Amino acid sequence: MKAMPRAGWTLAVTLFLLGCYGGSRPKHIGDTAPDFTLQDSDHKVALSDYRGQVVVLNIWASWCPPCRKSFPVMEQLHKQYAGDGLTIVAVSVDEKAENMQQFLKLVKASFSVVRDAQQKLVAAADVPTMPTSFLIDRAGKIRFVHSGFDEKQTMREYVKEIPQLLKEDKP
Repeated sequence: MKAMPRAGWTLAVTLFLLGCYGGSRPKHIGDTAPDFTLQDSDHKVALSDYRGQVVVLNIWASWCPPCRKSFPVMEQLHKQYAGDGLTIVAVSVDEKAENMQQFLKLVKASFSVVRDAQQKLVAAADVPTMPTSFLIDRAGKIRFVHSGFDEKQTMREYVKEIPQLLKEDKP
């Protein structure tokens, strides 16, 4: 196995530690979510394509233990709310596509999963920790941010916040 470059390890360790110990809460609530276009296995995915829908934008990495724990919850949310207008887009920051693909062989994901190997979205969104999820309303505004992942607490927050956003009028 080829060693990870030093800069990659530094980023990985920093994000892991922030994920474990929490980070400062991003100051994005109320801002328009940064647009992006990324390639998934079948087509290009752009955040602007989902305007008019409620979106959970989940930034994750295969090497992040809390991220791995978040995927079953994302799958459950997708099954529960997709019919009501929820879209989940999971953005991997794995530098190597094979790391993401290996992870996805082990974990079910029926929602969109794309990769941002250069971590441009992470920089644009000022992501403080892994995983970070942005709940984006139908108008494209960030309404809730979840930094890190605590299975019970985060799930309670999602099932409170998502229905609230789904009930709001379309723009």
